[in-house]
Amino acid sequence: MPFLTDRLHDTARQQKLGAALADENARMTVAESVRKPETGLISRFTFDLDLVEAELRAAIIGQDESIKELLDILKVVRADIGDPRKPLATVLFCGPTGVGKTETVRTLARALYGDADAFCRIDMNTLAQEHYAAALTGAPPGYVGSKEGTTILDQEKIEGTRNLPGLVLFDELEKASNEVVLALMNVFDNGLLTVASGEKTYSFRNALVFMSSNLGARELMALDERGGGILRRLRSFGKSRRAQAHDIVMKCLLERFPPELVNRIDHVDTFNWISRDKVPALVDVELTRLNRRLRKHDLSLGISTTLRDFLSSEGYDKRFGARGLRRAMRRHLEFPLAGFLLDRPVPSIGGSKQMTTHILADRKDGTVQFEYS
Repeated sequence: MPFLTDRLHDTARQQKLGAALADENARMTVAESVRKPETGLISRFTFDLDLVEAELRAAIIGQDESIKELLDILKVVRADIGDPRKPLATVLFCGPTGVGKTETVRTLARALYGDADAFCRIDMNTLAQEHYAAALTGAPPGYVGSKEGTTILDQEKIEGTRNLPGLVLFDELEKASNEVVLALMNVFDNGLLTVASGEKTYSFRNALVFMSSNLGARELMALDERGGGILRRLRSFGKSRRAQAHDIVMKCLLERFPPELVNRIDHVDTFNWISRDKVPALVDVELTRLNRRLRKHDLSLGISTTLRDFLSSEGYDKRFGARGLRRAMRRHLEFPLAGFLLDRPVPSIGGSKQMTTHILADRKDGTVQFEYS
């Protein structure tokens, strides 16, 4: 009887997998497609590329070439001409910390779904030990939880919707154990991940799979500061800085990962260091985010040019990128703003509070000062 029971379970699993794949194929038929009126193009995806581009360029500063490459990928997705037996794209973002790799995926999620958290994020630094591979691939047969096929993957966010792609981010890929990284090879190759027990299959065929990595960051800093050495300059004669950076990153990738894994990644994109001249624009981006948080209090904040220059100077550190600026703004702007709001209640007109109260921040006599306007 145990043998018959196992056979029945196997049959049920195969039927469930077959039904899931059939439903996936049905979603990709022309019958469910949407025709774009201005071009006559038939595509099942309906997201607005212009809106996505505007969101990316407004939030990601100093990475114009990387944004352009991402938009080229999204054009292929929007046209719906990719291989239906693979993920929509597998993209690896490399570069220093704090330059916008993770934020790019968050911004894309906001542009597509209206929610910056509408993607499946896997922090690979939590899977540094080989026995943690079960968190991604499920417990093997005979172990607790194997029948449920439980993993840290969010199936709903991976699969997306009929008209929008799912989004997945494997953050800090190089920090995961080799066993965890190799488990992703099938995802890159055929867009499917079957848990170790065989009880459940995740489909990534309607998903954009992103990865981020800090590999090559030190070498890229050497390239910028010292030109990478005489021999490298001679070997790289005639190459652009971006091409040289790509070569450095690819060398570091092949030292860390096997070639068969790297070969399955569709796009490897290298992010730039954030230069000093881009910091004022980053201040404006952070100010926009602060105003988004103030909106629930019916408040808006503006800052003077003097204060913007001060924050740009205090917040710039090439090693830490935008995160260093975020800490500086919290220390020099958010802390005193919170004290001002608690000490001086929002003024009212005629006994009722205004719809939106504006606050102006300036730096005078070595301190940040606020006033209602």
